[in-house]
Amino acid sequence: MGVHQYFKSLSDLEKLVRCPGKFKYHDHNVASHSFKVTKIAQYLGTVEEYHGHAIDWKKLYEKALNHDYPEIFTGDIKTPVKYASKELKQLFNEVEEQMITKFIDTEFPPEYREVYRERLQEGKDDTMEGQILAVADKIDLLYESFGEIQKRNPEPLFFEIYEKSLETIMQFDHLVSVQDFLNNILPEMLEEKFIPRSELREITYAILDREDSE
Repeated sequence: MGVHQYFKSLSDLEKLVRCPGKFKYHDHNVASHSFKVTKIAQYLGTVEEYHGHAIDWKKLYEKALNHDYPEIFTGDIKTPVKYASKELKQLFNEVEEQMITKFIDTEFPPEYREVYRERLQEGKDDTMEGQILAVADKIDLLYESFGEIQKRNPEPLFFEIYEKSLETIMQFDHLVSVQDFLNNILPEMLEEKFIPRSELREITYAILDREDSE
């Protein structure tokens, strides 16, 4: 019992496969996802800071590194399922919060509990850092699904994940970093050579055009 259990659980994050139950050419785990989200968030934060927006880097790194730790208790839940409704998403959040609170109260020394309650809570909020986390999370998911589509994975789920990830990213198009992603990085992604490129381009530009017209 104690912090040892927390340290031990970090290795368990490597065993949590993302998007379980579906055929994939490349398995991704929660530990590697957290690392990639942190690196993406670092770039997005750099873009925002360059354009004059204040970034709390400590808060951003803590949010990005810890954002999926609660999945140690619940496992990874597919994005289309988790976001099927606001009520369902809220229910998942409440379950994760209860399990995290119990874990912290059981395993951490009293003097550090409040610090870890703050670190391990839901990081996606209305702050600049919370918005960057939300975008970085979906960019990595976009790339995970893109990798499967690029390899001609026949599962239609990956087109659905790609579409929903891009739609979520578009909700933050008021951020300079998101405009940078949409105008510079996403077109470069679509220029890569792969078989279903035309279909993916149609999906992408349909989403971009739909958002522009609203």
